[in-house]
Amino acid sequence: MEDMKLIYPAFSKHNFYFREHISKYILEQRGVPLNPFMIFQYFMLDSVDREVIRDANRSIITKVAEEVWVFGQIADGVLEEIRLAKRLKKPLRYFEIVGSREIKEISRGDVKFEEGLERFASEL
Repeated sequence: MEDMKLIYPAFSKHNFYFREHISKYILEQRGVPLNPFMIFQYFMLDSVDREVIRDANRSIITKVAEEVWVFGQIADGVLEEIRLAKRLKKPLRYFEIVGSREIKEISRGDVKFEEGLERFASEL
């Protein structure tokens, strides 16, 4: 039995529809996806305060995840997850979502940000 890394996929709520493709991709790369949008759905239909969900996500990164993989454009919540992963010295990888099903690994320099967040590019 191969030991598989536990991967936290960080991605914006704008890519919620793509959550299963992201989990599939991680599995195909021989990782275990700790996908927050598969665990908590879409903020549990807003029936739980978003800050509680964010705390849960931070706990997954802190206590369980071995690596953080970032998919798509960087949103403010994703930026916070990147900052946490860096503080914890967890490996980070970046991926672009191309079209409706393709995922391609990219360099930090090729990462795109949601509007207004480009000024934080140096933090990646």
